[in-house]
Amino acid sequence: MIKAFACAAILLGCVALPGVARAARAAQDNDQTLRAMRDEMARSKARLELIIPGTQQPVRPYYVEYRLLDLDVREIVAEFGALMTTTRARNRFMNVEARVGSYKLDSSNFIGDEGFRGFIGSQGSVGIDRDYDSLRQDLWIATDQAFKQAVETYSRKQAYLSSLARQSNIDDFSKSEPIQQIESLVIPDWGNRNWEQEARQSSATLRLFPDVYESRVTYYLVYATEYLLTSEGTEIRTNRTYAAVEGGMDTLANDGMPLSHFYASYAPKPADLPKVDAVCKGLNVSASELMALRAAPSAQDYTGPVLFEARAAAPLLAQVLGPAMNGSRPPLAFQPVVEQMLSGLGGKSDWSGRIGSRVLPPTVSLVDEPSAKDFHGTPLLGGYAVDNEGVRARKVTVVDKGNLTELLMSRRPGPDSDSSNGHGRSAFLGDAKATMSNLFFSASETVSPGELKKKFLDECRSEKLEYCIIVREMDNPTLSLLHQEDFSELLASFGGGAGTGDRLPLLVYKVYPQDGREEIIRGARIIGLSTRALRNLAGIGNDNFVYNYMQSQNPGFAGTALGAFGSAQSGLPASVVAPSLLFEEVEIRGARGEPKRLPLLPAPPLSAAK
Repeated sequence: MIKAFACAAILLGCVALPGVARAARAAQDNDQTLRAMRDEMARSKARLELIIPGTQQPVRPYYVEYRLLDLDVREIVAEFGALMTTTRARNRFMNVEARVGSYKLDSSNFIGDEGFRGFIGSQGSVGIDRDYDSLRQDLWIATDQAFKQAVETYSRKQAYLSSLARQSNIDDFSKSEPIQQIESLVIPDWGNRNWEQEARQSSATLRLFPDVYESRVTYYLVYATEYLLTSEGTEIRTNRTYAAVEGGMDTLANDGMPLSHFYASYAPKPADLPKVDAVCKGLNVSASELMALRAAPSAQDYTGPVLFEARAAAPLLAQVLGPAMNGSRPPLAFQPVVEQMLSGLGGKSDWSGRIGSRVLPPTVSLVDEPSAKDFHGTPLLGGYAVDNEGVRARKVTVVDKGNLTELLMSRRPGPDSDSSNGHGRSAFLGDAKATMSNLFFSASETVSPGELKKKFLDECRSEKLEYCIIVREMDNPTLSLLHQEDFSELLASFGGGAGTGDRLPLLVYKVYPQDGREEIIRGARIIGLSTRALRNLAGIGNDNFVYNYMQSQNPGFAGTALGAFGSAQSGLPASVVAPSLLFEEVEIRGARGEPKRLPLLPAPPLSAAK
């Protein structure tokens, strides 16, 4: 797991200061970081150039960007009531981007053979003392490396494009009006709660479940200040806070099938995290469900109606719609295997080029609203005022009455739009991608959960099926799987189908239509549930559920169908509000894979939590 370096998953909304107070505020707090970034940016704009051997024409960057992330992070990990680690880390990271060419065609948006980038490179850590001279030195070297790399990449990209019979006419980068937004510097406030004791107490709840083989409960408390300066004139300093409690647990069924479960709760700041009693209750529920799975029969192959209750429908939509709503063009790749991998993981939007077409039922609308703070009193975590490319966030109606109207855009243009709508987002100083914030799935025609379940059972009876399937929760293997080797094994069997609609349910039940009896099953996997399956939903509930989660920013995951599998260590906060959904036909594949060997000895006794 990436630790403090990736804890930059931070990332809630910002509160803008009035423009008239910006300069006065910056002068008052005497921010040497901002001063160093401004001075080095001015020098790069005025003097940075390179004479290519054999030519007399100097090459200059047309765009330079400085990003810096100042992090203060607390992480507390406990297991079965014992404190494993407790750390507080202060880190500062920078990233420098230089673009050569023009907005039409530049050195970005190209995956080629990676060249040597120097000993320091354009991304790395900087001093935590906010020292002016030290930061300027780091920015100077990083800018030099970024510019030289951009020149080399631009040359390789031009050579590659010259070999293509047909080239894209989509620009590489869109122009944006520069903005200035300088927020007050914030001092971290960890509150007066004893976080170590809360971690001990909450994790000790799992002592009641001796058949839970391993568990981990982690508290993340994050404060960050993020800087963005560009050669276009944008200057931004924002404060971001985030807090999380994440727990994972695993066991083996009697036949050796590996099983896991998780608990997650997120809040805008540490004080808003649930109290320890609520965390204990949530962990108790997850562990009880895991024990039920342990005793459950294995899933069998099934094709027929499936009801996703709201608790499962919202994360399902996060997986299915996340890549589809990205309107930016995918990067060019020198090696075809890269494009094949992106396709397999769902890294290409299947809504691209379909503006005006029906993509959802005629009663459904889909809106992404970064300015939303809550839904009926429940906080939403995806909000922000300015995205990570310095573009003001904008509400986007993606789908109106079933028809696709607009896609989410970063400053990387796509087939349907040549400008950003303020959705270029990233976590740890990574490449900003067109990403959802607070997504609302709504319909003009809905029914109560009871009516929806009745319709579901009626369809099951009409097809004369012995049983039908209800999904009550989707899995997040980033949280539920505690070992990297288990996660790698899962990806080997599952990742290649993510782009075509393979999904991982966690709590799946057989429902017998004759008497309504329910039976939990284990090991099920959903096959082929893509955006096409959403066009003809059989029913929509009125029981909206708020799903706060982390979008993964790990390389290869961000922007793909695996992007919904994130954690507080390396994720980007987002929210989905959605109701229960009924599908006429979904394919469920029964349990597959090799069982594990059971422990030779039974688990030792655990004393009750103190």
